[in-house]
Amino acid sequence: MPLDPQARAIIDQFAAMGGAELHEMSVPQARELILGMAGLAGEPESIARVENSMVPGPAGDIPIRIYTPVGTAPFPVLVYFHGGGWVIGNLDTHDGVCRSLANRVGCIVVSVDYRLAPEHPFPAAPEDCYAATRWVAEHAATVGADRGRIAVGGDSAGGNLAAVVALMARDRGGPKLVHQLLIYPATDADFETRSCRENAEGYFLTRADMVWFWNHYAPRDEDRRNPYAAPLRAASLGDIFE
Repeated sequence: MPLDPQARAIIDQFAAMGGAELHEMSVPQARELILGMAGLAGEPESIARVENSMVPGPAGDIPIRIYTPVGTAPFPVLVYFHGGGWVIGNLDTHDGVCRSLANRVGCIVVSVDYRLAPEHPFPAAPEDCYAATRWVAEHAATVGADRGRIAVGGDSAGGNLAAVVALMARDRGGPKLVHQLLIYPATDADFETRSCRENAEGYFLTRADMVWFWNHYAPRDEDRRNPYAAPLRAASLGDIFE
């Protein structure tokens, strides 16, 4: 598949560095790698306000980070779930992304530090993300947000979680969402699709890496068939937004 020259240059740079691939690493090694990659992004964008806080979750408090842009409240709000295969990543690895989204969209971004696998396999992550989204809806005014303009979003595994939270909100009677921002979301654990085979190597994230992530996150076949793990398997994707 042809790539944008900038994307090609980044992939070539990583290839030249050598070292083990993700699926050959231990979980601590992979987490250290993504932290190091985040450090290569340079100086973060300035933003009006950043606040760390905690919200109640199903197994204890969930750390969140609230990004507020310049402007006058109430703002629309995006509840954001970081990528990293449900295994790696945290508030710091996606700090730059959240700052950029808040500044460019003109919305509050609430980044959620959900529990990671393999210590906390499915359904820990989606349950944390749903709980955080409910909290944002119930406390929108306290963070300067408009309860009538709540969206969810994320990249990769975070895109998966955003789609799952949208399904949960529909199935569980709220909160009402107006949008979902899905950035290259992982929507199924099927490794035999045409796209998975054709793009298995050469694009940094390999098929073997995805198998590694899913084995940590949802090792049981019955969980991989659950729409709250693989939203593509939902009987219906309708009626999410009113």
